[in-house]
This record gives sequence, structure tokens and C-alpha cells, in this order.
Amino acid sequence: MRTAEWSAAIGRLRRSFPWIDGLAGAAVEGAAGRADAAAGAAEGAGDGLAAALQLLEGLPLLTASALERHYYAEGNPLAAQPGLNVYRTSGTSSGRRKAIYYSPQDEADYLRVKLDVFRELLAGGEWRTAVSDMGTGHAEATAGEVFRELGLSVETLPFRLPITEHVAALERLRPEVLYTMPSILDRILAAAARPGELGIRRVLLVGELASPGWRRAAAARLGLTELDIADTYGSIEIGTIASYSPEHGRYLLADGLLAEGVPAEALGDGLEPLPEGEAVLVLTSALREAFPALRYVTYDVVRDLRPIVAGGRLRQSFAGLVKRIGPDLKHGEKISLYDIEDAVSRRLPDARLRVEVRGNRLAIGIDSPSASDEELELAGRDVEARIPAIGEMIRSGLLESIAVRRVRLGDEAAEGPIKRKKIFYGEGETP
Repeated sequence: MRTAEWSAAIGRLRRSFPWIDGLAGAAVEGAAGRADAAAGAAEGAGDGLAAALQLLEGLPLLTASALERHYYAEGNPLAAQPGLNVYRTSGTSSGRRKAIYYSPQDEADYLRVKLDVFRELLAGGEWRTAVSDMGTGHAEATAGEVFRELGLSVETLPFRLPITEHVAALERLRPEVLYTMPSILDRILAAAARPGELGIRRVLLVGELASPGWRRAAAARLGLTELDIADTYGSIEIGTIASYSPEHGRYLLADGLLAEGVPAEALGDGLEPLPEGEAVLVLTSALREAFPALRYVTYDVVRDLRPIVAGGRLRQSFAGLVKRIGPDLKHGEKISLYDIEDAVSRRLPDARLRVEVRGNRLAIGIDSPSASDEELELAGRDVEARIPAIGEMIRSGLLESIAVRRVRLGDEAAEGPIKRKKIFYGEGETP
């Protein structure tokens, strides 16, 4: 995009959400994105990327707390605006579900970008059939339209079906393309007697983190190569953000987005510094109308954010997604640490928590001297019920249940039930 187009998009977002300019103390230099972008442009492949990034200088970062105060708050004027679609996801510290709005143009742009990404991921093959096994949400709701636009016949599997019926449907349909999440693919691989005989030739992923090791192992179980497992990265706030390019060994940012990398400690909330080469991804969208996507902090940590030449033009890219450091995580559907904390504390008021993600399974360590083993287990079920779609997918066997264990937390938990709203990542990447 030209610098003038970025300038117009940034101005439009500031006019639509005037409270952005009133955010104090949140303007942080996105050094990892801006400096490297300027270097890439100086090497002769530039298309205005460095100049576009300079337009963001001095503007505040859109953090989770800022969104909670201004966008997710009761009384958002978008709630009364006709013609908008609203998607609700995990809760905030106030207990209110997040409402994320899409204008008709937002919906059209979402589909167009997703269509472009899928077309690129399926290039070079002749595909006729697809299955979408996605649970719920915006990605699931739009998958059928995207595949049909690409000329494929598509079946959508209802998430309420037991996992055995999902496997039976795959055995019957034998789709060439499977669109799913890593957590659901884990369950399919565990439940299928012969995963390599399901007829699947290409897998498109979105949702939880899918490490290279996990993708290699999943591909082997399906009788495929790692190149046949295509990973995409997106969010309900932005839409499709990036997709993995085997040719370049990196994730390429989708069109219409501008990426910066900022230090974790610059976001406040007591976040610890990241290792060298890692940064928190911050995004600005030239497309979104009904969401303030201006220096939006994703709380996703990426490695080696820099521009490369791909397809004859400069594109922003990163080597991999490392982890999330914010208050939300993905377990089939998005769930926030606030949801987990509130559900547990209602049953166990003295509980302190440690939330972990191991592979594609969510685990909760609970330190509660007063709780019996039965109460710990019930607290876990309370968390599963907090987001109804998650509970239904667990009951159907589409997701693993949330693991709960008793732990003893020391001084590191003294700052509150969940220290700094932090998610801990462990081993367990092999399906």
C-alpha cells in the first residue's frame, strides 16, 4: 500500500475512535518492526513500508486495558449502530463478554483476505472436496463460503457431534482438504484407527499455536509431509493476520496490515523482558472499520520480525509464533484468564492459580488449602462451563478436558490469584 493510503486509514481510525488520542503514556517505539522495515526499504526493495511505519510514531499503543475501558465497555456507541455484526468472545475483568463489531465492509474485507490466503496455500494442487471442522466462531462461519468460492465442495461438521462421529464423517467423506484447529486435529488423530487412510491431502490450520515439531508429527500420522500442513494465524479482532510460507520458512503478513514489534515490559502489567529477537506483535489495519485496529497489541510473541522480498515485493514476516503473554488464550474457543479466575474463585474463594498450556491442552494448577480433591475437580468443570462452546466440545470429545491439579504456590503468586495474568507454556507438542 502507498503511504498516502496508510495515512488516510490511520486518520479514519482516529476519527472513528477519538478516545485513542486521549490514551496517555502508551506511545512506545516499535523498534523491532520499524528499524528493520527501514533497513529493508533502504536495500532497494521498499514500497513505502518504512514511511508507513513512521506515520505511527507518537501514537499510543492499544492495550487490553485501553480496549476494556473504551471499546468493550458498556455504552459503546457501536452497539446501537444498525447494520453491524457482533461477535462475542471471552470475558474481561469486569465479567462482561467482549463484543467485537464488524461492518458490512469489514465482513467483505475479511472474506477477501481469507480467500487470497487460502488460494495461495492451495496453489499448485487440484482440490475438489473440503471439510471444515472448526468448532464455532467467525472462522467457522465463513469457511464454507471461502471454499465454495475456490471451487471446492465443502461439508461443515457440527462441533456438538461426538468425536467418533467426526472421525466417521471424515472416513465417509474422505476430504482432500481439512480446515481445523490444532486442538481438534489432536483429538481426530487420537480417535482415528488409521489417520493416514482418511484421504486428507492438505490441512489448513488456525487457532492455537502449531509449532514446527507438532506440524511434522501431525503430518506423519496423516501420511503427509510437513509441507502439507499449512498454518494460518488470525484473530477475531483483526481477521487473517499471517500464513506460513514453506518457500521462505516464515510467516508472511496478510495484505492491509502493518506490523511492529514492541518490548513486553513496555506494555506495563509487570511483564518480563523477552529474549533477544522476540517481540510482542502490534498491528495496524488499513481495512477494519468497526474495531480500533491502530497499534493494536495482540499479546502474541513473535520471533525475528522483519521484512523480506516475497513474490517480488517487500512483505513483513516473522520466523514463528512463540507464545501469548496477555490475558486470553485459545482452547478450542477463546477463554480469558479473567473467566478462569472468576469461575474458580466462586467455588474456592481462597484459591491461587497457575494457568498452563501444554501442547494443545489447558491445565490449571490450584493452590487452595481448604479445597478437597472433589472440589478441585468441580472447579475445573466450572471453568469448562464458563464458555458454553468449550464445554460442549469437551463433552463431545472434540477437545480434551481441562486438566486440574493441586499445587503449592510460593511468593511468586503473592500478587494475586493469577500473577500478572500470565500463561505458562510447557512441553507437549507431539500429537
